[in-house]
Amino acid sequence: MRITQEQFTIVGLPLRTNNREAASAIPPHWESFVQADVAGSTGAGGDVYAVYADHEHAGVDNLGDYTLVIGHRVPDGTVPPEGLAAVVVPRSDREIVELEPGRPDLVGEAWQRIWAREDLDLSYLADFERYAADGGIEISPGLRSAS
Repeated sequence: MRITQEQFTIVGLPLRTNNREAASAIPPHWESFVQADVAGSTGAGGDVYAVYADHEHAGVDNLGDYTLVIGHRVPDGTVPPEGLAAVVVPRSDREIVELEPGRPDLVGEAWQRIWAREDLDLSYLADFERYAADGGIEISPGLRSAS
């Protein structure tokens, strides 16, 4: 499903990594996020977002380093507490890929399928996963505008 997503901001725990290290770096980062009580630090809560931004090859590909921020949606302009980072997901066209609820183990494989799709003109600017309180999981890669 394609949508246009309005801009929003996430404040959360940052990690600089790349796809070569992702399998070993991202799981412990999720554990650190849980231990850090980001919701308590920011006063935000609800859905958890994992935003991939600040790509080394922004707008080109996902082969270099990028920053993963796991956190919560906050009002634009929110200053993050020490140790956390803010990332802005710009207004953009997006593909929404829904996964089986409660199955975060399917996320890596879903990203592989997304990257292989020839019908998607991926922007590699700010992609995200949204984990809803009810177990729902959505992956939302940014697309280049058709204009």
